[in-house]
Amino acid sequence: MDERWSLAPYFIVDDVVKTANYYRDKLGFRYERFWNDPPSFCMVKRAGIIIMLAQLDTSGKMRPNHVVDPEGGAWDTYVWIDDADALHAEFKSKGVKVVRDVCDQPYGCRDFDVEDCNGYRLCFGHTL
Repeated sequence: MDERWSLAPYFIVDDVVKTANYYRDKLGFRYERFWNDPPSFCMVKRAGIIIMLAQLDTSGKMRPNHVVDPEGGAWDTYVWIDDADALHAEFKSKGVKVVRDVCDQPYGCRDFDVEDCNGYRLCFGHTL
């Protein structure tokens, strides 16, 4: 029996409102609310995935994976989608920072990488 699993990456950010609005305006996510006063937590959602955003007093010391592994181009999350080319075109039209254009990979996916307003790298792709 196949069980349905899901996950929600947890990104630590300097400004949760700015970041949530970036995900809404540039990446097509939505959110329903912020938690706490002043806001320090939000969950952005698109097409069944959730990314948790938590504002901590990090003074810019966030640690996206590519900072630790600059040669390997490590992502912070990989998102399987239906059509990498269409999403790539959508993001380009909105001025999203694409750090690797869409291409076929030896691991059997067609994907591309973007960098959010905090330096987190998200890879979006579909299985070939």
